[in-house]
Amino acid sequence: MAGSMERTLVFVKPDGLHRRLVGRILQRFEEKGLHLVGLKLARLSEDLIREHYAEHRGKPFYELLVRFVLSGPVVLMVLEGPEAASVVRSLVGATSGAKASPGTIRGDFGVSQRFNLVHASDGPASAEREVAHFFAPDELVSWRPSDMDWLDETAGKEPNS
Repeated sequence: MAGSMERTLVFVKPDGLHRRLVGRILQRFEEKGLHLVGLKLARLSEDLIREHYAEHRGKPFYELLVRFVLSGPVVLMVLEGPEAASVVRSLVGATSGAKASPGTIRGDFGVSQRFNLVHASDGPASAEREVAHFFAPDELVSWRPSDMDWLDETAGKEPNS
């Protein structure tokens, strides 16, 4: 099988909302072939943000990151598709917008490392954990877009084809 279906978490940080980029960011993921199974606007609690970024505790940027994400609402989304976590990371680009490749979200819309527009799960295991932090099971909607047969390389193939 070429790629497995995965779910991954993305959230547009306060700078993305202030700059009115939510629609354009979501559009990138949809145009790639990923589809939404969860979407909400929220103000995150300090405890939740500290838990989410716990791996960075003690690093020089940790407190600034927590304050930044607390500074406004975020748009949380769960995306689904073949190898969703790695596809999303490729679309997002390097952490620093100044170093991110043109054509990526951060490369096209950002120049800062601190104000880098989005958070994206770094792999399938963290995606599963992060989705559970931000979404209750009943907030996710399972559905199959009609174009998934075109995107799923294993769909409709005859054996030995």
